[in-house]
Amino acid sequence: MRELLSDLQSWRGRGEAIALATVVKTWGSSPRPAGAKMAVNERGEMTGSVSGGCVENAVIEEARNVLKTGQAKLLVFGVADEQAWEVGLACGGTIEVFVEKLEC
Repeated sequence: MRELLSDLQSWRGRGEAIALATVVKTWGSSPRPAGAKMAVNERGEMTGSVSGGCVENAVIEEARNVLKTGQAKLLVFGVADEQAWEVGLACGGTIEVFVEKLEC
């Protein structure tokens, strides 16, 4: 979380709403461990990472929806082994990412 602080402070200073995405569970091979975090502001800017790039765009889109609705969401990303390399989840890994509006 410390690596996100500078961007979070800057975004808060501009009065922007922020969503926080956290990897809460992994199975198999996963690019980032449980606890990895990414923050997204209402303009779609992001800081941090929950997947090393393979599902970041989908998480950004869902984070922006969370900011609009105020409803937290649990996302699950996983693929079969033969598709794994195409999206970056090697060996059929699966991750769960919890996205919530950051309240400060």
